[in-house]
Amino acid sequence: MNNKILYRIRLAAALIIFVIAAAGILGIFYPVRIFDIQFIPLLQRVITDFSLIALVLLLIIAGITFLCGRIYCSLICPFGILQEITGWVKNKFVKNKNTKQINFPLKYFISAILWGIFLGGSAVAVRYLDPYTVFGSAFSISAAGLIVLAVVIATVIVKNRIFCTNLCPVGTVLGLISKISLAKIYITKDSCVSCGQCERNCPSVCINSKEKTVDNETCIKCLKCLDVCPKGGIKYGFAPKKEVKFNIERRRLLIAGTAFALFSAMIKAGIELKDKVTEKLKDVILPAGAENKERFLNKCLNCNLCVENCPAKIIQKADREYGAVHIDYTKGACKFDCRKCSEVCPSGAIKKLSLEEKQKTRIGMAMINEDKCSQCGLCVQACPVHAIIKENGKPPVLNALKCIGCGACKQACRTGAIEIFPIKEQKLL
Repeated sequence: MNNKILYRIRLAAALIIFVIAAAGILGIFYPVRIFDIQFIPLLQRVITDFSLIALVLLLIIAGITFLCGRIYCSLICPFGILQEITGWVKNKFVKNKNTKQINFPLKYFISAILWGIFLGGSAVAVRYLDPYTVFGSAFSISAAGLIVLAVVIATVIVKNRIFCTNLCPVGTVLGLISKISLAKIYITKDSCVSCGQCERNCPSVCINSKEKTVDNETCIKCLKCLDVCPKGGIKYGFAPKKEVKFNIERRRLLIAGTAFALFSAMIKAGIELKDKVTEKLKDVILPAGAENKERFLNKCLNCNLCVENCPAKIIQKADREYGAVHIDYTKGACKFDCRKCSEVCPSGAIKKLSLEEKQKTRIGMAMINEDKCSQCGLCVQACPVHAIIKENGKPPVLNALKCIGCGACKQACRTGAIEIFPIKEQKLL
């Protein structure tokens, strides 16, 4: 296939995926189960409830990377595509001057820390560098997401895609696979005229046109180089075989050993962090499927998909008192016939429940203050599980065995006589 056509196909597909992701985050349109293909949320689903579907999708991503290189970063990752759009806008005003390959060993240590804590049981650290979480958090106007986005956009303007090549934990893992991938970007020495167009236009700064080499570990397979090469001297595919000499550098061994030791230490740190961050949590009401506040804080990635897609708008973003999304009944009640948060959660922090399971899951407990009650009976009519009964001339009575804490009664009450209180553990009635 013509190199320029290949680039344009990749670009068109990336833009379509970006629009879908942005629409989902903004609560406009979200193709549930079709777009749950982000790396860290998939891994979280495997860890959380050993989702076989998530495991298969993870293996597919790894397999595609082994075959094609880091095409995930330029085609599937919406945060990566956003950086590409930013770079395109920048290049309209500032001439690109890529002069040096950048592949810092620091990225292995950053990844070792983040992955160690993550696999130790806490998502608290990885939230700030997971590309999908940052994308969702920023698009939903969350302070943390906007700060990270601003920093990354600034780096794109100054250093192109350095986040993808040297900071992103997903990119580091996929880069190691891409290093041994079957299909690579390579320069054909016979056709290349060393004009430097590919090097100057490479957003990953992974091409050395003088030495005619490409660092396929940091190459995100955007295929821009194929589009700008005037002589077709740069190719994407199975590179000609070269004589490989077995050579283990002491520096690489030292980096690998240090990163592995750091990774092992961080797993233990993640286990300790998981317990420590939950010591003084405020009591909160969580979406059905979250189970409890300790588990949810350590599993929720704060991508805010549930926040933006909740039709009742009762799910609120993380705050200083509780570092994950939670329910605020001052905004309304949890709709009895809705399980949208369970459907859209990509990480399994909110478990995927059937509507029947969701309708039987207790997420809170109502309490009626008889001193404020006007005995109007509106709460009786509003309760979807018939947990409130009322006899003539008497205040309404709550059957605690039936209450699921949905907040419908509180929303119906005109005198503020009903409050919904958090519970320690969600329960399927």
